[in-house]
Amino acid sequence: MSRYVFKLPDLGEGTVEAEIVNWRVQPGDTVAEDDVLVEVMTEKAAVEVPAPVSGRVLSTTGAPGDKVPVGAELIVLETEPRAAAQAPPAPAARSAPLAASGSATPAMTSAGGNGAAPAAARTERVATSPAIRRRAHEAGIDLRQIAGSGPNGRIVPKDLEAYVARRAPQPTPLRTAPKAVPAARAAEPRLAPNGATEEIKVIGLRRLIAQRMSEAKRNIPHFAYVEELDVTELESLRRHLNSALAPGAPALTYLPFLALALVRVLRDFPQCNAHYDAERGVIVRHRSVHLGVATQTPDGLKVPVVHDAQALALWDLAAEMRRVSEAARSNKAKREELTGSTITITSLGKLGGIASTPIINAPEVAIIGVNRALERAVVVDGAIAIRRTMNLSSSFDHRFVDGYDAAAMIQALKECLEHPATIFIAA
Repeated sequence: MSRYVFKLPDLGEGTVEAEIVNWRVQPGDTVAEDDVLVEVMTEKAAVEVPAPVSGRVLSTTGAPGDKVPVGAELIVLETEPRAAAQAPPAPAARSAPLAASGSATPAMTSAGGNGAAPAAARTERVATSPAIRRRAHEAGIDLRQIAGSGPNGRIVPKDLEAYVARRAPQPTPLRTAPKAVPAARAAEPRLAPNGATEEIKVIGLRRLIAQRMSEAKRNIPHFAYVEELDVTELESLRRHLNSALAPGAPALTYLPFLALALVRVLRDFPQCNAHYDAERGVIVRHRSVHLGVATQTPDGLKVPVVHDAQALALWDLAAEMRRVSEAARSNKAKREELTGSTITITSLGKLGGIASTPIINAPEVAIIGVNRALERAVVVDGAIAIRRTMNLSSSFDHRFVDGYDAAAMIQALKECLEHPATIFIAA
């Protein structure tokens, strides 16, 4: 037998180090070539690092949250002499990009199971999300035994839950693991003996979100502006359009109307559809509107992008917003679908509250937030009337967008949304 020392490979794009997020293997485990060894996160992407050879794990370096420099020893494997001699210098790590500031995606591409079965037994890769793969690994579940109901046989949460409900109470683990708590569990909550507190190590995605949110608030002087809208007419139009939909077709929400109105308004306020390039000290104004759609996912906040939103009609815009949001939630979003936004819209849906102060998605200079719509009594032409109202909560980079211009843009947006027919009239 031979010792194969595997070092952290160059993960590209100027990466000099990577943070360990989760070990998929432990000392004593047997792995097959191309099994995922560890999940790491760089400043650019979340990456699954596969094994270059088959063998038995002798040791690993670092615990979740530790940063390992490129070229440093990562894992030592015991291999057959021939396998070690033929091993490639570095594996083809699988990665996905991180969204722009304030939102990140650990959407790693799916990889084969983590069992001790020989490589010859692996006829295909198991398609699922990193979260499901981690749950299965920790529960000792062989994902190859689960039939996926998602697209192309992808395993979705309900598939795993159904399998768990059917299987015996005492599962047989895929590998023989040490009785001691492994380092891979270091990121899990630790309950105090009396249950009064818990400690959760901030690593990976949460660390990156915390870092980028802090940078955005520290470096950008936010100017917040909240305006009340009467969306009674917009609600009437929305319901009318939805009433003509085929059964089961996705209904229009307020967001596509907001997006379409925003595209129209930005023609007159190009300073709000811009990036600030801090390294060069320049404002880059964009003629095209690449619309970021802040999306809550099981892995954290992501901002998928609808590119060239100005070229889309209402229904196409609504469909594309749904598509990229779902791709972000299911970890299927491509790199270009998670980067390049020029302005972002955000909504908490039914939890929207009365007002909010959204954090700007740097290097952008503006973000528009939608709050909850509700009926209330208001004065219209001297009489009390029941109207549907909603607040828009926006934030602007006050270094480059003056308060007057920010307010004027939101007032123009208010005009469009309160009189929705104007959204569709050519300028």
